[in-house]
Amino acid sequence: MNAEVAIAAGGLTKRFGETRALDGLDLTARHGEMFALVGPDGAGKTTTLRILAGVIRPDAGELSLLGDRIRRHSRSLKRRIGYLAQGFSLYGDLSVDENLAFFAEIYGVRDFRRRRDELLEFTRLTPFRTRLAGRLSGGMKKKLALACSLIHQPEIILLDEPTTGVDPVSRRDFWLILGRLLAEGLSIVVATPYLDEAERCQRVGLLRDGRFLAVGTPDEIRERVPGDLYEVVTTDARRARRLLTASDAGLAGLLEVQAQGDRLHLRFREGSDAPIAAFLEANGIVPESVRRSVPTLENLYISLLSREESA
Repeated sequence: MNAEVAIAAGGLTKRFGETRALDGLDLTARHGEMFALVGPDGAGKTTTLRILAGVIRPDAGELSLLGDRIRRHSRSLKRRIGYLAQGFSLYGDLSVDENLAFFAEIYGVRDFRRRRDELLEFTRLTPFRTRLAGRLSGGMKKKLALACSLIHQPEIILLDEPTTGVDPVSRRDFWLILGRLLAEGLSIVVATPYLDEAERCQRVGLLRDGRFLAVGTPDEIRERVPGDLYEVVTTDARRARRLLTASDAGLAGLLEVQAQGDRLHLRFREGSDAPIAAFLEANGIVPESVRRSVPTLENLYISLLSREESA
């Protein structure tokens, strides 16, 4: 196995009754990189992480972790992996310190006090170490859960939607912490429904129905959807969208229209002349602004979905 690869999975398949959660998924994550699994609920993110963590076994496929082909996760291997599940359970009637001590015991970490103090400082929880976990804010609970997942100094950390349901400031702080972990050489696989979070990762896998629509760096994925993108802001976005998508719209080179609130994103064939403002004004809609835009992963994900559905 390539020494640079921390995780290699081939053909992972998993069914729950009649539902196929994973459909021959291939995944490679390198040492010291952050890989994002991106997709909506039901895309297969949680199932993928549970298989990687050894919580469940795939029905088919191969898995190698840290250089070894895996049929069943051994206790020693599990100690090299940290797993923060979506429903990670802290003990609300234990303090921050006591939760860390409890998870240290579970992982068999005997002399954990120095590591505990480092993690408390790292997550900025030191002032709250005596507070009951049940009385922490949502963001602080997430940071404590992460600290508990790191108490045994794993080489790989698997995070299932770690920032879902937390406030924007806590979400930012959490990603700063992940950045520092990455700088220390930890390999991170994070599942997220937020495409702006995926932009922070070295590589991204866009999931749908248990398989990848695209895998690569954010820049590589952007190249999958060619053309020129324009952002249109208007108070009448709904009517503008109906007009632009009409079969007789007559705006040459227009390939796709995406609606995001009061904004429309229009994708044209590369090099097309796009007199968008003049076209809208001629039809009674005055846009507040029209500008060239760099495609985001959200634009690209929607485009890839549209392509697949129309194929």
